[in-house]
Amino acid sequence: QLQLVESGGGLCLSLGSLRLSCTASPFTWDWYYIGWFRQVPGKEREGVSCINNSDGRTYYTDSVKGRFTISRDNAKNMVYLQMNSLKPEDTTVYYCAAGDGDNYSDYEYWGQGTQVTVSS
Repeated sequence: QLQLVESGGGLCLSLGSLRLSCTASPFTWDWYYIGWFRQVPGKEREGVSCINNSDGRTYYTDSVKGRFTISRDNAKNMVYLQMNSLKPEDTTVYYCAAGDGDNYSDYEYWGQGTQVTVSS
């Protein structure tokens, strides 16, 4: 069973930056898709970004393009989400997930989430 743990959330001012981290244990995840999702209460969970851990291809939802960057360090079994130029509407809980495909239904393993709060 793959376990994911997120860290790096917190409070920042508008236009500030945060970096989220996600680590996996006990297995390495070289061949998984790793995604970051967020969910505002009352709304569906939204895919923010994902990375194909085998070839490095990335995806971003339109609202974060140019502001967020997903990256990986397979040696450390870590995936990061660098979030710059944060906006109040980015405030919510962010989840790391891993799966064998880039469709939402492919994400089998989920972390507990980390809160990001952006104040105006």
